[in-house]
Amino acid sequence: MVAEALHPYPQGLLIATKGGVVRTGDSAWHVDGRPDRLRAMCEASLRRLRLDTIDLYQLHRLDPAVPMADQLGALDELRAEGKIRHLGLDTVTAEQLMSAVELTEIAAVQNRYNLLDRASEPLLRLCEARGIAFLPWFPLGNGTLTTDPVCTSIAAAHGATPAQIALSWLLHHSPVLCPTPGTGTLAHLEENLDAAAVHLTEDETARLDALG
Repeated sequence: MVAEALHPYPQGLLIATKGGVVRTGDSAWHVDGRPDRLRAMCEASLRRLRLDTIDLYQLHRLDPAVPMADQLGALDELRAEGKIRHLGLDTVTAEQLMSAVELTEIAAVQNRYNLLDRASEPLLRLCEARGIAFLPWFPLGNGTLTTDPVCTSIAAAHGATPAQIALSWLLHHSPVLCPTPGTGTLAHLEENLDAAAVHLTEDETARLDALG
C-alpha cells in the first residue's frame, strides 16, 4: 500500500518497516528471529516497497529462542549489502538495548510509551544519552488519552484536540521522541501532524507530567 500510494518516492522521505514476526491468522503472531527468516522477510519488504535500501529496518521482537548476536548479525549482513541503512529494535528493555549496542549500531527503538504509561522511562533516558531515536507506540494510550480530563482542559485553552495535547507533550518531553500514532483517514493524519504546532506552557507541561 505504501508503494502504491507514494512510489516513486519523493526526496527526503524516510521509510521504515519491521521484520521478525510472522502473522499466521487474524490474531495469530509468531516471533521468528532465525537469520534465514530475517533475510527472507527483509528481501520481501524490499520487493513490495520497490526499494533497493530500507532506511530503517526494525527487529519487531527479539526471539528468545535465537541468540541476540545471531539476529543482529543477520541484519548487519543486510546492512553491509546495502539493503538496510539503519537498524532498530522494538519492545526492548534498557538492559537489552545496552547488550545490543555492544554488538552493533542501533538507530532507533520503538516501545509503548505515553502520558499515562511511562514504564519505558529508563529506556528513554538511555536513548537520550546515546542519541538513539525513541518511537513510542500507542502514544495516545490506544485512545484513552483523548478523553482524559487534563488533556481535555488544556486542549480547550489551545483550540486543539486532546489527542494533539498528548502528542505535543511527547514532543516537549524529550528531543529523541518521535510519536507513531496510527490513523485511518487523511483528516486524522493532518490532525496528528498539527500537534507539532501546539506549544505548551510550563504550567501545562507540569500538569501533564503529573499524570504519570
